[in-house]
Amino acid sequence: MGGRQAARPAWTEYMKTAFPFSAIVGQDDMKQALILTAIDPGLGGVLVFGDRGTGKSTAVRALAALLPPIRQIAGCPVNSADAADIPDWAEVADRDMVERPTPVVDLPLGVTEDRVTGALDIERALTRGEKAFEPGLLARANRGYLYIDEVNLLEDHIVDLLLDVAQSGTNAVEREGLSIRHPARFVLVGSGNPEEGELRPQLLDRFGLSVEVGSPTDIDERIEVIRRRDAFETDYDTFMAHWQAEDTQIRDAILAARAALRQTDAPESILRDCAQLALSLGTDGLRGELTLLRAARALAAYEGAAAVDRDHLARVAPLALAHRLRRDPLDEAGSGARVNRAVADVLQ
Repeated sequence: MGGRQAARPAWTEYMKTAFPFSAIVGQDDMKQALILTAIDPGLGGVLVFGDRGTGKSTAVRALAALLPPIRQIAGCPVNSADAADIPDWAEVADRDMVERPTPVVDLPLGVTEDRVTGALDIERALTRGEKAFEPGLLARANRGYLYIDEVNLLEDHIVDLLLDVAQSGTNAVEREGLSIRHPARFVLVGSGNPEEGELRPQLLDRFGLSVEVGSPTDIDERIEVIRRRDAFETDYDTFMAHWQAEDTQIRDAILAARAALRQTDAPESILRDCAQLALSLGTDGLRGELTLLRAARALAAYEGAAAVDRDHLARVAPLALAHRLRRDPLDEAGSGARVNRAVADVLQ
């Protein structure tokens, strides 16, 4: 074999290595939505609907790997950044600071509420006669991402619970004689195939952004997907050396945008445009225009603009509003097309 060294890392490390975010071919709307939530986690997460095998989970893990590691207290079950933030129930002996990758926690279908929120540690209660709390998936996801594949198939009461916690940033457990609270601030990312079932409208509205993705129809784009994945698996070092430089540029832009977010101005005219777009589309409540403004501000900060303009609004409007529209049986156009029509009418 010419003495050529293996290109990929050891198998266990290979499985942990995320495909570079910048190397994902196409899917620009999905990538943009994820970047916006990385800049402003308060946007409320992302819902991605589309075909299987379109890179949904790959993109989430790639973005998390791209972000700087978090600093946390070693052994803290909720990834606390400061000793003062460690919950009273957590028995953490080592208070040293460590760095770890941004958490990405998968929520499997069929998961129980106890597994999500945490519950009484039965083994400890039986063997030692002590009442203690066993943290759940929400504790592990704090300061990271909670990813739900096939969210449309998840039981409604679990989805309700997740959305409530995602909005409040706190997980509260009041059962089995336990009264536990701990921080649970994460970006919620849900994905699914609409052919397998739809989410209830009130749940759709609780996700900040939504994206529809599909398999590429252009032959050259499909070839490029194959080429990059093959290079990732067969010439790992060379491939990563190139794309990690691209990822670094995205990471630096995200960090700069986070720092500039509060100083990015939104003129009165932009607020009026947000309200007019929501009125034109007939969205319920005010969550749509509030999310639209936050997303436009995050995009403006990402691009280094001092203020939000109409171009920023036009580009994020489908992400923030398309999933909030009521069904119109007389309009055969998709929700994205309806948003684009409203953008053209309102923003001219």
